[in-house]
Amino acid sequence: MTAFRSAVFFVLFQLWTITLGTLYLPLLAGPNRLVGMAATFWVRGTFLLLRLICGLSWQVRGTVPQGPVLVASKHQSTLETFAFRLILGEPAVILKQELLKIPFFGWYLAKTGVIAIDRAAGTKALKEMVKGAASAVEQGRPVLIFPEGHRQPVGAPPDYHTGIAMIYSGLNIPCVPAALNTGLFWGRGSFGKRPGVATIHFLDPIAPGMDRKAFMAELQRQIETASDALAAEARQTWPSLG
Repeated sequence: MTAFRSAVFFVLFQLWTITLGTLYLPLLAGPNRLVGMAATFWVRGTFLLLRLICGLSWQVRGTVPQGPVLVASKHQSTLETFAFRLILGEPAVILKQELLKIPFFGWYLAKTGVIAIDRAAGTKALKEMVKGAASAVEQGRPVLIFPEGHRQPVGAPPDYHTGIAMIYSGLNIPCVPAALNTGLFWGRGSFGKRPGVATIHFLDPIAPGMDRKAFMAELQRQIETASDALAAEARQTWPSLG
């Protein structure tokens, strides 16, 4: 049943995306805010399909960050990349530059004020990342980064990159860690969408001014401990998750 429902979702999601992607083309010539509003509508429709067809929804725990703050999140699924659009409003998401090269999707993504990084550029890329984050903070926007750089399977060994510490030091603002268990319901590279309620949990902010090494250790400890707890809770609530 899960496979069938996932297949139906896939077809309808593609139709939803193609239809709106075509209708939205004129917006690419307009202000970024219009594209952002259109993206929010697309995300809401996607989550409606997920809930009605696959029985998959999500919830938020903790205090949602407001204004110019650095949010560092665990990354397990496509689900949270959509959800943060609704939770944080207009976040400046740090992502790899290659995504902007995807036809249509990349064009719209570029109009939402993301911070695209050429990871092959090394130190230069890190400096550009900090510069872009500082600009977003000046605009009053939250900055969202996935410290591991890519989606990780649930339970995989953590792989945190030091770029987050550079941004934390450069911005001198609080960093809010975010834990989640979304990978149990919509995993990396998984076609199946399992029913249940995924959780995104905002943890206590880490105050600015910590030593970089100490900051990295504390960030990883908070996110990994809370994410493991959320996974265990979900498996107990929905035994079918395994």
